[in-house]
Amino acid sequence: MNADIKRERENATFDIEKMTHILDGSPEKTKRRREIESLVFNDPDFDEEDPNFLSRSERYDQAVRKSAQMILKMREFGIADPEEIYHYKSCVHPDRPSPLDLHLAMFLPTLLNQAAPEQMDQFFMPAWNLSIIGTYAQTEMGHGTHLRGLETTSTYDPATQEFVLNSPTVSSIKWWPGGLGKSSNHAIVLAQLHTLGRCHGLHAFIVPIRDMETHQPLPGIVVGDIGPKFGFNEVDNGFLKLENVRVPRENMLMKYAKVEPDGVYVKPPSDKLTYGTMVFVRSMIVGESYRALAKACTIAIRYSAVRHQSELRPGEPEPQIMDYQTQQYKLFPLLASAYAFAFVGQYMTQTYHRISGDISQGDFSQLPELHALSAGLKAFTTWEANFGIEVCRMSCGGHGYSRSSALPDIYVEFTPTCTYEGENTVMMLQTARYLVKSFRQARAGQRLSGIVSYLNEPQDRRLQPQAAGARPALVDVNDLSSLVAVYRLRAAALVEMAAKNIQQELQRRASQEEAWNNSAIDLVRASDAHCHYVVVKIFTEKLAEVRDPAVHSVLSTLALLYALNGITRNSGDFLLAGLLSVPQVLQISVRIKELLSQLRLNAVSLVDAFDIHDKKLNSVLGRYDGNVYEHMFQWARRSPLNATEVHDSFHKYLKPLRSKL
Repeated sequence: MNADIKRERENATFDIEKMTHILDGSPEKTKRRREIESLVFNDPDFDEEDPNFLSRSERYDQAVRKSAQMILKMREFGIADPEEIYHYKSCVHPDRPSPLDLHLAMFLPTLLNQAAPEQMDQFFMPAWNLSIIGTYAQTEMGHGTHLRGLETTSTYDPATQEFVLNSPTVSSIKWWPGGLGKSSNHAIVLAQLHTLGRCHGLHAFIVPIRDMETHQPLPGIVVGDIGPKFGFNEVDNGFLKLENVRVPRENMLMKYAKVEPDGVYVKPPSDKLTYGTMVFVRSMIVGESYRALAKACTIAIRYSAVRHQSELRPGEPEPQIMDYQTQQYKLFPLLASAYAFAFVGQYMTQTYHRISGDISQGDFSQLPELHALSAGLKAFTTWEANFGIEVCRMSCGGHGYSRSSALPDIYVEFTPTCTYEGENTVMMLQTARYLVKSFRQARAGQRLSGIVSYLNEPQDRRLQPQAAGARPALVDVNDLSSLVAVYRLRAAALVEMAAKNIQQELQRRASQEEAWNNSAIDLVRASDAHCHYVVVKIFTEKLAEVRDPAVHSVLSTLALLYALNGITRNSGDFLLAGLLSVPQVLQISVRIKELLSQLRLNAVSLVDAFDIHDKKLNSVLGRYDGNVYEHMFQWARRSPLNATEVHDSFHKYLKPLRSKL
């Protein structure tokens, strides 16, 4: 064990194990997660060659091999709970995407949520047993987030009781679905439903794309891999062109919407039910934001404890770089964000299951709020985590650029979340649409409930100036409930401003669409403020559940840092809304420095509480034992370029060059 990192752990003021239980949800969940990890990490069938030294084809091959082993092992161990499946998979493919991701995370959940009972036997059980390997084909070359613009068609033929699917244009070719390129034999295809001469919008169809025995593409199917990407080297993201492909009527997912044998369309109770899988995945992505940022913080903070550099005082030994205030200012707010997103992820999972239960009972009243909340928090957390991962990489100096650090891979594997399952700006605008609608309902006298209930009373007199020109009320920078109120008022003010801007545009005779577009910047700001308020609120409420005084103390410090840092980054909003004065903002800056100093003692222990196994972290810089340099040298020696002392290129190009000069 590196002496520096050992000393850091000895200085911890709280019980790391108790903190891990809070992050996992309970001691029992921690115990079970570790049991699953040991099943994978002690199994030689999952040993792998370092992907950094493999070609893309070799990486895909290795990932498919491990995925096949994973399915067999989960059957052997009886692992069927979705949360346990997730833990097992994340150990087999250490937080890297895999060819079966969309089968497990989208194909199966879509069948569960949208298949009629009789379709479950026909499709779900074969998919569960992996005779059907599926993907989710929604995005097209020319359209992604704008679902109404998707061009793929599915036209019902009453004479044969079949749907005829087509890709009518080049831009309508399905593009990007993971597992589509080489792995899948079925796809859930999102297409515009046409029956009896009318279009009824987007619906889901199960389409066989490859022969179940030979795996060759079926007639009318043009399918393949889209080529190398920024990351996701193990995944065969694919394209799919449909040329008069016929599927039986029973292949339309008909739990809610239906097409009768004669072609009559029966509409669903709610149009948004079609998007249930996306809401589920967006809710999951919030948790992914936590896990990705937690990994990056673990690496950067452990390395900052081991790395010594420069001088704080002339003549003294080089200090740990974590002793520099600038390093703390880079990393500790990100650490606070990781904890905040952990609790928001838990909240989203609970909310999704609660509202899904209501939907199964025929209550669709909360679906719009779930849709808006999952869209906004997906965008908010992925933007923040994406930014934070890169800050962590740069805070590790030159060594952070090496793939041995794992930070480049964490970034390239996570950054697509900002665009898949809904491009983030569009997601924020979807949330804004719900906020503006809620604001107008409140102004019309309707009493709002749920997470937007603060719009009932946007002007909270406890904190607002009592007269024009009066100074803002004093905000206690150490009181989280006071800070939650300030965030709530900021959100209310920005939602109101965006709604009024739209109204002003309409009064200038702009169309609804023009008014919306001309107010889009304000709408995104309003959504961002709303999501920021939700995160601060959830983090603060989580503290009430913590009984251990030492754990409560350090979590409170993190929550306070998260809230105050958010104010400094968005100080203009709080000042313009009259919620804070300039002296108060300056006071917050001073308080942040004090919090950084307080957290310095526990920084390594706080990332240890994430409990990320070295085999999942896969980072030389972030090793638990802190022995960075020895293992960095060993890692470099394994490079394929070091297989021979003299590379062939020397004899082919460099040596002949000398004789020609």
